[in-house]
Amino acid sequence: MAVAESGKLAEYCAEVARKAKRAAGALQCVGGHQKNLWIRSSAALIRRQVRDLQLANQKDLEAASGYGLTDAQTDRLRLTDERIEDLARGLEEIASLPDPVGEVMESSVRPNGLEVTKVRVPLGVVFFVYESRPNVTADAAAICVKSGNAVILRGGKEAVHSSHAIVNILSTVAQSVGLPEGSVQLVSTTDRDAVGHFLRMRENIDVAIPRGGEGLIRRVAQEATMPVIKHFSGNCHVYIDAQADPDMAEQIVVNSKCQRYGVCNACESLLVHADLAAELLPQIGTVLTEEGVELRGDERTVELINSATVASEDDYSTEYLAPIISVKVVDSLDEAVRHINLYGSGHTDTIVTRDLQTAREFVARVDSSAVMVNASTRFNDGSQFGLGAEIGISTDKFHARGPCGLKELTSYKYVVYGSGHIRE
Repeated sequence: MAVAESGKLAEYCAEVARKAKRAAGALQCVGGHQKNLWIRSSAALIRRQVRDLQLANQKDLEAASGYGLTDAQTDRLRLTDERIEDLARGLEEIASLPDPVGEVMESSVRPNGLEVTKVRVPLGVVFFVYESRPNVTADAAAICVKSGNAVILRGGKEAVHSSHAIVNILSTVAQSVGLPEGSVQLVSTTDRDAVGHFLRMRENIDVAIPRGGEGLIRRVAQEATMPVIKHFSGNCHVYIDAQADPDMAEQIVVNSKCQRYGVCNACESLLVHADLAAELLPQIGTVLTEEGVELRGDERTVELINSATVASEDDYSTEYLAPIISVKVVDSLDEAVRHINLYGSGHTDTIVTRDLQTAREFVARVDSSAVMVNASTRFNDGSQFGLGAEIGISTDKFHARGPCGLKELTSYKYVVYGSGHIRE
């Protein structure tokens, strides 16, 4: 694009970051009513411009094969009438959520009369790097601005025309309702070097959030000079305990694995207690095979499931994002927990059991961002947790963990009220 051709890519990125920093300062004084007006008005304009959005989207779809996208990846790009309506409805859901900015998290009055309050504040400027899906553009912009942050959006080249069309709508409405200029900016070049420039701008960007493949996330984590909210992979487990309900176990495994393969909260590894393996594994294996899933397991698994092949060591640590699952028969809860904490990615793990004490021990000992009891791994999602849309799922322990919604895009500061207090 013209930015790269002119040799002024660094200057362009610096100006985008400076503009976002100015906008972030101004956004701290913007009230919830004005932010919600922007979000709801954007949803309304998206509904009125379905045709324009689909024309832009068609350009992305026509270019998809040139980028080597699979049919499934191309379908994720497609903006149907239903998906555009979902996009608009998602914005309205974000608008309906409480504004986190200014929330008093704690308050106390000291013996000397000082009132000490802990108040939620925006992070500042968010640099959001993501791949493909155009609906993420609208969700991320709304979450960031609703939580008082300016956002720099760097989407993948696969959805460049769709993302531009969406941001044009958001920017038009932002101007009409008086949001600070630069509150939402889409990087106008697909040059990969632009990402590196932004990641070095710690003075103007407060946090980087990558969302996409592991390669992208590792690059951002390695190059960023500011904090990063991220997860590298989603190697999620379902553990079927000796006290599991067999029918429930089958349903949870199939849903966790088969509802959608290419998502970070899909089950990639199945652990089954030896006491139930002979009863359960052949049936679950049959159902998964009928769904087109390839099973790779230990020796006991291969003995019980004819279609299973022997798993390698790497299989147990792999996020397949495909119709493949690793399987292992374990002799105890201890062995299951050790396996999960060794091979897992700290994303999502679930236990199926009727024993409450076993469930509590599993929850206490498994070190993941979300630990489920008798529920599909697919529920680790901002909307399913009541957070509205999310900007990503974090497996870090600082500053946010799990689905990152509005509150996860805030920090806090202490505000202290006195009446001429001085310290003696």
